[in-house]
Amino acid sequence: MTKIITIITLFICSLMAAQNVKLTVAVSGLKNDTGIVKVGLYNSDGTFLKTTYKSLSSEIKNNKAVVTFDNLPAGEYAISTYHDENSNGKLDRNVMGVPSEDYAASNNAKGFMGPPSYKDAKFVIGKDSKIEITL
Repeated sequence: MTKIITIITLFICSLMAAQNVKLTVAVSGLKNDTGIVKVGLYNSDGTFLKTTYKSLSSEIKNNKAVVTFDNLPAGEYAISTYHDENSNGKLDRNVMGVPSEDYAASNNAKGFMGPPSYKDAKFVIGKDSKIEITL
């Protein structure tokens, strides 16, 4: 009886583990190695560019940066990233409100007269994946 319970428990644990994925985000096209790259992961239209689901930062080497989000539930996400050249933890803007530091979104989504939309930046992951974003 103990063996059956152990087998069932291991089976349930393996099913739960199979639902979590790893997402690697490679950012390239940075103009220098100064500062850090900030990557925000969003899991809904309502929070896109407002409240990150998860966020990571990375040092820059050879004008590139890589971050990895571990243990994500499989599903729909979008990414925004920017080059925080002065390492102040925020996307700097000029007096008109236009970002003065380079930024990008997943799917190379671009906004017209504003930021990109979640609809254009979203993607679905069901297994370990890698996304490449060019600033």
